[in-house]
Amino acid sequence: MNYLELLKLAAPEAVVAVTALVVLALGLARGRVAGICSAAAAAGLLFAMAAVVMLPPNATLFGGMHVITPLTSLFKTICLTLAFFTVILARSDRSARNQGEYLALLLLATIGLMLLVGSEELLMIFIGLELTGLSLYVMAGFDKTDPRSAEAGLKYFLFGSTASAFTLFGLSLVYGMCGTTGLAAIGGKLDAIPVQPLLAAGIVMTLIGFAFKIAAAPFHLWAPDAYQGAPVASAAFIASGSKVASFVVLGKIVLVGFAPAQGSAAWHGLIAGWAPVLAALAALSIVVGNLVALAQSNVRRLLAYSAVAHAGYTLLGLVAGGRDGFGATLFYTTVYAFTLVGAFGVVALVRRETGGDDLTHFRALRSRSPLLAGCMAIFMLSLAGLPPLAGFFGKFYLFSAALRTGANHGLLWLVALALFGSLISLYYYLAVLKAIFVEEPSPATTQLLNDPRPTRTSPSSDFLERISLAVLALVVLFLGVLPGGLVTLIVGALP
Repeated sequence: MNYLELLKLAAPEAVVAVTALVVLALGLARGRVAGICSAAAAAGLLFAMAAVVMLPPNATLFGGMHVITPLTSLFKTICLTLAFFTVILARSDRSARNQGEYLALLLLATIGLMLLVGSEELLMIFIGLELTGLSLYVMAGFDKTDPRSAEAGLKYFLFGSTASAFTLFGLSLVYGMCGTTGLAAIGGKLDAIPVQPLLAAGIVMTLIGFAFKIAAAPFHLWAPDAYQGAPVASAAFIASGSKVASFVVLGKIVLVGFAPAQGSAAWHGLIAGWAPVLAALAALSIVVGNLVALAQSNVRRLLAYSAVAHAGYTLLGLVAGGRDGFGATLFYTTVYAFTLVGAFGVVALVRRETGGDDLTHFRALRSRSPLLAGCMAIFMLSLAGLPPLAGFFGKFYLFSAALRTGANHGLLWLVALALFGSLISLYYYLAVLKAIFVEEPSPATTQLLNDPRPTRTSPSSDFLERISLAVLALVVLFLGVLPGGLVTLIVGALP
């Protein structure tokens, strides 16, 4: 294969890389270039989506380091779409003063996500993790005017580097015992040999490393501070894009590479393997995330602990295994990502108007901006899992896939715990809506809103962001009413 053919197959990543360099160069120019940088970044992402559409249906390069399948193409498009909405969200974020550098980091993180999604080889998966992680660490601490941003970046870096160490050490043990780094070859090796203690340790350490990435309890301690302290656009991308890619690659690792060592988490027949480990992580995440979220008064911290609980829900599909379980996980993480980007977009606008993102700053949002209030209602109710929104069908799909697994409904205990967690979550999601639709604004918020000083963002930026939030709300509503299209795409793309 010559370099031209390789470039054609890696065209989406190449387009995003060139766009990152162009945006970085534009950022060095003097004057007001923030709008130009955002337009260039958005255009590059759209071109990359077009390049994904033009890829061949199937191709494999270098033993699985770069794989093109309908599934990888679909989730590359989803990651690019999430990055596109994040660019719009960052366009009017006053904390990202150096837009060229910020958007270049966002595009580099997107390349990492695409490498993660499009690889079935351990070395390339780790390279993708590191490229994404290093970019997101800097994005989390990008706001030099806010000490909490520096704290968020430092904590995210420390926990993320620890997770990378666990992941790399676990993958090295797996390689040492199997003699290969390809997921399909690892699955074949594990099918032929018994799982030895050293190999079991490698599998567990790999799962611990990914538990950090998806913010599953008890490896979630970085998430609240990172979500609250990072610039809103950074927090949105950390909570959406990185979660989608992490679940895609985690599903590939456990269901392809570690498939023979699955075991069972059934209540009547526990068998050692990675399934009981993920089931324990899921159960702990659901309990810790929902209970701690009850005590939060800051909306971003509330969304962080909610993300811990949703990581537990999403793990149910992987514990269930099979095409149905993996398909349910991919559908749920996709709709959750779009919902969370929209929720953070509303938080960004409220923070810009009121100077904060506590529940008190959301009071009487219904009278200040009915559009934002309506969008936030859709996002919160979808996260709570109420019909007819996408979150309801996503949870129904997940829970039914887990319930049908095995004989005698072996995962009934985990499904029951997830249902109980969903019931608890209604309280704190409705608390946000209570502040928006029922409570009156505080005197401090009223005084700030009546301040005659001009806003720092242009009307066009504000209008574009509101339009994007309305689009996201419509997507969440559409995927709840007519989820069959996305489900068909995901299930049809699964091998």
